[in-house]
Amino acid sequence: MKRKIFTAEHDLFRETVRKFIDREVVPSYALWQSQHQVPREVWLRAGEEGLLCPTAEPEYGGLGADFLYGCVITEELYRQAVPCFFLPLHSEIVFPYLARLATPEQKRRWIPGCITGEHILALAMTEPSAGSDLAALATRAARDGDDYVVNGSKTFISNGQIADLFVVAVRTDPRASRSRGISLLVIEADRPGFQRGRNLEKIGFHAQDTSELFFDDCRVPASNLLGVENAGFGYLMESLQQERLVLAAGACAAAEGCLALTVDYVKQRRAFGKALGELQHVRFELAELATKVQLARTFLDELFLRHMAGEHLVREVSMAKWWITDVQFEVADRCLQLFGGYGYMTEYPVSRHFVDARIQRIYGGANEIMKELIARQIGLDD
Repeated sequence: MKRKIFTAEHDLFRETVRKFIDREVVPSYALWQSQHQVPREVWLRAGEEGLLCPTAEPEYGGLGADFLYGCVITEELYRQAVPCFFLPLHSEIVFPYLARLATPEQKRRWIPGCITGEHILALAMTEPSAGSDLAALATRAARDGDDYVVNGSKTFISNGQIADLFVVAVRTDPRASRSRGISLLVIEADRPGFQRGRNLEKIGFHAQDTSELFFDDCRVPASNLLGVENAGFGYLMESLQQERLVLAAGACAAAEGCLALTVDYVKQRRAFGKALGELQHVRFELAELATKVQLARTFLDELFLRHMAGEHLVREVSMAKWWITDVQFEVADRCLQLFGGYGYMTEYPVSRHFVDARIQRIYGGANEIMKELIARQIGLDD
């Protein structure tokens, strides 16, 4: 089904993204997986190509592009099974906090480097004892003159080893109840008292660095506060709509890419005297998966447009994040089965699709949380 949401300019940009991925990402991706990190120089080259923070305002060096440009980048990375070059986190999940909440002075200080790749971004919300319960975070930031003194820790932080700027959720009013008293600070990686923990070993997403972070009397200027003090929980909730939509976008594109790989494979692979694609079971398997992927795509494209129009889409985006990431994993699982033993070999991209799909149902809010949000939105708490 032909997609109708993109212009000719979007299509030209997609060609630029594809060429960049083919040239700069795919040939080195296996090495990055073994190193558990994407080299900084590749981020800088992405900046030179205009692939970082495309929605940034031109006065800071950005393209001033719409949200769909970021969707194009997300789709192409996930479709080719190279999502660990986590540009969507940098550009579409963390950068909007700066674009929306930073003062003009803060924007001049931080945004140009985010566009060039000199400042890699990360979001530090999750804590060892809180998980998806953001209101339970315990990292403290106590005001001391012109500084905040930060103490606490974070875990499962994507870009944790390589990031230069962290948007960190902290508790600035310990007397306030749960969701109140939370603020957002931008903390530079070279601040005394800030320390990166180990690069965590994961079952998938091997080329993406994921870390623990520690703050021990880390002094952060009050001028690094994003937005209004004690209003951070609301900012986080407002930003989760786009974050979850971006994750759903990656999930749908990954499912499409995995399905395309499998269709090509079953047409070439022979068993019992014929191509696998001639066997009824295989044909029915792929027909079912293709239908689910198409339904996901149709739903998601509508949500892109509604999100850009400024609609409040908690229910719909929660549905998309839950259902489409589940579809992604189902596609990867069933397609790997059709590859047989070869699907279990890491040299086949379908194996990467499989292990990388598993995290999609956990991060950005576990899918069980998405179902709870949907239940509230359909009136079960009335």
